Amino acid sequence: MLGASRARASIGATAVGGGAGWWADDMSLTGCRAVETEFVRRYHRHELRENQCSSALVKHIKAPIHLVWSLVRRFDQPQKYKPFVSRCVVQGDMEIGSVRQVNVKTGLPATTSTERLEFLDDDEHVLSIKIVGGDHRLKNYSSVVTLHPETIDERPGTLVIESFVVDVPDGNTEDDTCFFIEALIKCNLKSLADVSEHLAVQNRAEPMEGHQACV
Repeated sequence: MLGASRARASIGATAVGGGAGWWADDMSLTGCRAVETEFVRRYHRHELRENQCSSALVKHIKAPIHLVWSLVRRFDQPQKYKPFVSRCVVQGDMEIGSVRQVNVKTGLPATTSTERLEFLDDDEHVLSIKIVGGDHRLKNYSSVVTLHPETIDERPGTLVIESFVVDVPDGNTEDDTCFFIEALIKCNLKSLADVSEHLAVQNRAEPMEGHQACV
């Protein structure tokens, strides 16, 4: 599970969990903290070793879960929403253990990344990957993304939680490492929201009834 002193949760203005190392960012989640904490505990379990850091970030997207998942589940096409990916080639048939070779756009301290599909569940909306090689400094990096249905402004929405664990590179601090990766994930999640919400507008999503909001 997420460790105590080396794990943090970046979820807007309110942290998902408590204890040393958990922190808050810029988005209000009043009334939803317990729900998100439970999702993190249930799906985002990372066993931290020495000299590793971990974090979990949350994004609320104004699009139904099936649209958001149609983008997230595409292990073979992360460039559908990840702005720093220029090209992706998959070795395998999109089964557990399949490996993708990702080319990274200029501007980042990396050029390629080799990533393995660890888990994919279309029913529970869970995706997990592990970085197993490439031209970068992210060693033993693993991530989990989960999607959860919610209601936003009386329309179907999606709560996205992404967590990771990674080695702290030589010469870097835990905070520096987490801040760098969190910045990339936030950019990816913002892009995911933009693309998903555009699809939702195109599909003229209808308001939901009888679904409790958590916004």
